[in-house]
Amino acid sequence: MLSPFDLFAIIVITLTQRFVYRDILRTGFVARRTLAAAYILLAGAFALGFSFLTSRFALPPQVALVAGAVGQTWFFGSTAGYLLWRGFRLATSRARKAPFDPERRRLLNATGAALAAAPFALVGYGALVERLDFRVREVDVPIPNLPHDLDGLRLVHLSDIHLSAFLSERDLARVIDSANELRAHLAFVTGDLITAAGDPLDTCLRQLARLRTDAGVLACMGNHERYANAEDYTERQAARLGLPFLRSQTRQLRFGSATLNVAGVDYQRKGHYLPGAERMVVPGAVNLLMSHNPDVFPVAAKQGYDLMLSGHTHGGQVTVEILHESLSPARFVTPFVYGLFREGAAHAYVTRGIGTIGIPARIGAPPEIALLRLRKA
Repeated sequence: MLSPFDLFAIIVITLTQRFVYRDILRTGFVARRTLAAAYILLAGAFALGFSFLTSRFALPPQVALVAGAVGQTWFFGSTAGYLLWRGFRLATSRARKAPFDPERRRLLNATGAALAAAPFALVGYGALVERLDFRVREVDVPIPNLPHDLDGLRLVHLSDIHLSAFLSERDLARVIDSANELRAHLAFVTGDLITAAGDPLDTCLRQLARLRTDAGVLACMGNHERYANAEDYTERQAARLGLPFLRSQTRQLRFGSATLNVAGVDYQRKGHYLPGAERMVVPGAVNLLMSHNPDVFPVAAKQGYDLMLSGHTHGGQVTVEILHESLSPARFVTPFVYGLFREGAAHAYVTRGIGTIGIPARIGAPPEIALLRLRKA
């Protein structure tokens, strides 16, 4: 569904595109009707970038996602470029009013054009380079009163795979191979295996079944499994491959004399988070919760979970660092965008995940395979 940030972005884009449309017409570049038709097509393509619509209306996912990427790239790119260009012209208005200097005018025009094109160049880099720059990130997670037999336990965490038009099986196989090389004790997959109904879900499950760890693989559902109406099918097919999806269920794993209690829930919509999940907490065990949505973390901490693993945010997917602060659209939606968080004695790790949605690019938020090590606090 549309988030408040999505709605805000659509309003900004709509208002800005009125001026873009007007200025293009002034150049005489295209006829009015042709430009209007192009905008209608682009607006339709933009809507297809929202995968819940693709799933709801059973549209061909490959075509819909590519069209959505084109539409969203144009509207986001042209809006950002236009605002940069306008800001630059405002900042240099005095220089433009000075006595005419052809060299200075050429420099100003070239700089303005470069600023207008910069968002598209950045998207190109994010799509062609950073989108497939899979990285391993190793993180130590401090757990108070961690039993000796769990100290140093290595957990692989994958999420937000989105196997679709913009992530091939070959690329996912690379991720699985890299995860296996980490020789973890246990692996977790926290949802969003695909983007929309019709994506290659069976292929994704087959690749995930290749994960090799000492104690196996556990998973939970994401919101895109719900959008695709594929939760039950995913659970059945994954079980046949030896990949359990925990749906308000637990698995208790023994490591020496210590118990790791792993609970999993389906995607949690905003509102009443984790109803009844406190009953899955096992006293005396280290309790780990898989929840695709990281916003549930404060509730999970109050219920007694020691560690929560989440995805959903893609680490912002587009992140800019300014004065040592990471800024991304996801910060308008959740405070739990990326990394390790603490709430009392509990911790949560939110991974950037593997795939993309909407514009098929990552900028400042490369895809990751997370390797978490439990450490005694």
